[in-house]
Amino acid sequence: MAAIHLVINNRPHEVEIAPDTPLLWVLRDKLNLTGTKYGCGMGLCGACTVHLDGEAVRACQTAVSSVGAKKITTIEGLSADSTHPVQVAWIAEQVPQCGYCQPGQIMSAAALLAKTPHPTDEQIESEMAGNLCRCGMYQRIRSAIHRASRSGASGSAAGKGA
Repeated sequence: MAAIHLVINNRPHEVEIAPDTPLLWVLRDKLNLTGTKYGCGMGLCGACTVHLDGEAVRACQTAVSSVGAKKITTIEGLSADSTHPVQVAWIAEQVPQCGYCQPGQIMSAAALLAKTPHPTDEQIESEMAGNLCRCGMYQRIRSAIHRASRSGASGSAAGKGA
């Protein structure tokens, strides 16, 4: 066990935990930030996507000790009132079906738009390929990313550790 200092959604946290514990379990079990979902545990589905200094990473494959001083942003920290342009676009395009993959999808889309404000379909497909949707909402996801792009998602909290 080790005392580990984390900055999550712009708030400091101290956790006493084994250094090799996946960040996912620290978020969910220690800090009750349950928006980040467990999907496969192997970094293949994207349900556990969070941002580390604005980069999309799989929390299930990220040891808490590897985070260091990087700022962590979870779905709860993307927007205090769900008005991030990606979240607004998700609702407008009626993306959610079962909803389980949506936090990871949204976090990946926000990271994409932070680095590529106006992505092509090919860029969207390439960046989002690691996020699986059992309901098959891929066309709506692409439409929502384009909608968020038009509304200026790159100038928002996406990628800035909001």
